[in-house]
Amino acid sequence: MSAPSRTELEAAAFRRLIEHLRERTDVQNIDMMNLTGFCRNCLSRWYQEASAAGGVELDKGAAREIIYGMPFDEWKDKYQLEATDAQKAAFEKSHKDH
Repeated sequence: MSAPSRTELEAAAFRRLIEHLRERTDVQNIDMMNLTGFCRNCLSRWYQEASAAGGVELDKGAAREIIYGMPFDEWKDKYQLEATDAQKAAFEKSHKDH
């Protein structure tokens, strides 16, 4: 596979992941962190880091808006729930080194 083809396929898969996460507003970031070790905020940070590496300045808020599909504060108000004690305990257990 050529490098440009691979890049196109990776970009398409990434766009589909973002679309899926935007559709699944019921999935909380803490649950993603507990199960996978990353969440929407991680994706936005990685996006921002990749932008910087490519010479494109992108602030944290803009990167989050790209991932969330709306300003982060708006997403939190609409969809983020208070973490339960069980979620917090699972996070502490799975992220001891963070």
